[in-house]
Amino acid sequence: MPHTDTPAFVLRGLQAGDIGWVIHRQTVIYAQEYGWNNEFEALAAEIGARFIREFDPRWERAWIAEDPRSGQILGAVFVVRQDEHTAKLRMLYVEAQARGHGLGAHLVDECLQFARQAGYQRMVLWTNSVLTSARRIYERAGFTLETEESHHSFGHDLVGQEWGRAL
Repeated sequence: MPHTDTPAFVLRGLQAGDIGWVIHRQTVIYAQEYGWNNEFEALAAEIGARFIREFDPRWERAWIAEDPRSGQILGAVFVVRQDEHTAKLRMLYVEAQARGHGLGAHLVDECLQFARQAGYQRMVLWTNSVLTSARRIYERAGFTLETEESHHSFGHDLVGQEWGRAL
């Protein structure tokens, strides 16, 4: 194979249409991989709409991971303000073909770095126990499980989890 200096992915800020794309892709992926219904799409759309409406660049950020050769979006993550001391990680996702190369961990690291620089003292996130790959990323990044609660959402019985860590 020829040597290339082209990175596997680059991170960039949001462009027009990105939030809609993230909602679409995450919904399709979770439907295919976990059988989740359109209730998840409604949740993702609400998160995306709130990010657009209430965006404050001092406290919030989003990253799109892109293949520099093709321009294809490979994943994304968002940080939103929960309160003056707490940032919330939202909407982490990585396309199947980009998994296993550290992209998810890199996206989470970007969130943590931004949150520290913004002056937050803590970061939290909500996920579900079936999302095992994401949970492993969160654990390696220093998050700990704080609460769990069974719920019926997205067409399934699930266990919602709240994770957090100090910055």
